[in-house]
Amino acid sequence: MENMEKIESLFVNQNEYKIIRLLGHGKGGYSYLAEKADSSESEKVVLKQIHHEPCSYYTFGNKIESEQKDYKRLCDAGIRIPKMLDIDLENERIVKEFIDGETIFDLVKNGGMKEEYLSLARQMAERAKEAGLNIDYFPTNFVVQKNADSGEEEIFYIDYECNDYMEEWNFENWGIKYWSKTSEFLDYLSKSN
Repeated sequence: MENMEKIESLFVNQNEYKIIRLLGHGKGGYSYLAEKADSSESEKVVLKQIHHEPCSYYTFGNKIESEQKDYKRLCDAGIRIPKMLDIDLENERIVKEFIDGETIFDLVKNGGMKEEYLSLARQMAERAKEAGLNIDYFPTNFVVQKNADSGEEEIFYIDYECNDYMEEWNFENWGIKYWSKTSEFLDYLSKSN
């Protein structure tokens, strides 16, 4: 596959999307900020291209089918996530709503973390647990956005990955280790720079 960081456009079910910039590269794919190439509106979306790069700590089945299934499980559980706008099973691409805001990771790194975000994360974690799910609580997967109607800040889980609930991978036992400037967070930060 061509260099995924230098792509100018991608097609999803015959719709061309102009790539604005790479947002992130995770264990499942590359996520880009994009917009429809032929649209008069400049509505920004996230286009995720699944990849098949090896991952030493996680085993995957069919990634695109898992994303589709996990999206439904998260919706059914009432987890606040971006809407899936389109899915291209053949090319392994997903278009989803763009949630504009800072990630929890950046807020922790830059000293902008608030106690209320932890409270919102715990509420989301409780909802996930009640549905028998764990989500990936790593802070790059959460974006803070102001609700246009209420003006209150909300957090969105911007990934679709979820797994069956296991105590060891819940928010309190694993995720919270990265939601403040802990040794785990600082260690990750030093290795990613």
